[in-house]
Amino acid sequence: MRTDDEEFARPARPPDTTSWSAVREAAKDCEACHLFERATQTVFGEGPKGATMMLVGEQPGDYEDVAGKPFVGPAGKIMDQALEEAGIDRSHVYVTNAVKHFKWEPRGKRRIHKKPNSREIAACRPWLEAELRLVKPTLLVCLGATAAQAIFGPSFRVTRERGKVLSSKFAPKVLATVHPSSLLRQPDEESRLREYKRFVLDLRAAVRAAREE
Repeated sequence: MRTDDEEFARPARPPDTTSWSAVREAAKDCEACHLFERATQTVFGEGPKGATMMLVGEQPGDYEDVAGKPFVGPAGKIMDQALEEAGIDRSHVYVTNAVKHFKWEPRGKRRIHKKPNSREIAACRPWLEAELRLVKPTLLVCLGATAAQAIFGPSFRVTRERGKVLSSKFAPKVLATVHPSSLLRQPDEESRLREYKRFVLDLRAAVRAAREE
């Protein structure tokens, strides 16, 4: 039986075009790594081309895999609430993930999220780069370690750089924060509320950074 470590990931090859819809259609047939075999579908990003802000998460979850849209599950609902509190209209931002297929393992009748490995992230990276090339965001917000390391490399630590306005070759400004799913894993209501407030503060810092020249 093949394991993740034995899987040879082949980088995807998005079409060289300025058409977002053409790239999205091409992504539907991506077989650059084995994740497509067990996923329902490719979950590409969505939002306005030319959005000032792009949010990048780790990968689609169970809800997203079924719906074919990013951040529509429990973590997405928390993110939407936090965006609203931070003064961000989700319809004005581009939302996507570093990995476009749902990686999971069975637990009874449930499909449980499994963290993508470096080969899977590398295989999917060309799609993220294509989105960045087409959208050209002023500010990129990395939600969680996988997204941040896809941009800055494996040595990047969100715990050290959280909330700081950085830069990369992909966007003039980059800010890293936690993934909203981490709020769901907090041990109690007090911790969830505290971490949620920190998350909103990070998003407000993103708003300020996007507005600054």
